[in-house]
Amino acid sequence: MRRRRNSPRELDPSSIRALVTGASRGIGAAVAEALAAAGHPVILNYRASDEAAAEVARRVEAAGGSCTLSKFDVADAEAASAAIAGLLEDERPIGVIVNNAGIARDAPFPALTREDWQAVLRTTLDGFFNVTQPLVMPMTRLRWGRIINLSSVSGVIGNRGQVAYAAAKAGIIGATRSLARELAKRDITVNAVAPGLIETDMIKDVPLEHALPLIPARRLGTAQEVASLVAYLASPAAGYITGQVLGINGGMA
Repeated sequence: MRRRRNSPRELDPSSIRALVTGASRGIGAAVAEALAAAGHPVILNYRASDEAAAEVARRVEAAGGSCTLSKFDVADAEAASAAIAGLLEDERPIGVIVNNAGIARDAPFPALTREDWQAVLRTTLDGFFNVTQPLVMPMTRLRWGRIINLSSVSGVIGNRGQVAYAAAKAGIIGATRSLARELAKRDITVNAVAPGLIETDMIKDVPLEHALPLIPARRLGTAQEVASLVAYLASPAAGYITGQVLGINGGMA
């Protein structure tokens, strides 16, 4: 006789904190607001912009949510470790992690400097490790969790002038699929979201007259559309989705 597993746990979102990295603007800010709207107390990580982070926190709280600011560079292992140790002193578990922090240093490969290559990989890949690794064991003890990693359409299909960025975002996909297999038995899901061209500061230098014809939907996506997908993956309804890469790109890939 096959052993019947227990039904998936549904925890009160207000008791589960959500950590969003790189959340002072763009997609990260929209994700923080969406998770707060879903009932999670949000920890808003950022590296530099105190004013922008405070404005996101103000919007979250004005909408009735809870937001804590946590300033550290995800690429700095020591700073991340110290910050997360402090966050874990709160008795409320961190059950949702959104690894959104990332940078781009676009250049044709012959012109790509070693410094830019290392900076992109440190922020995206080291940042994923520095934030997620110390939180996995507390999450396994909770026996519930949602880890959502922001990749990119560039990490799925590649893009001219983005060798470093595409490599980092493709690496996130490999990490996502592997970690999902390790944690599935603990009711912890690990998924990647791969946006295409989203209307944020990151695409301010993209020549849209050339880019839009490459998008079947013929428009840019919005940060709120990406945030809605992330919020769904963080919800109890998405408990059987793990190890997946979900594109949100208007049909580009």
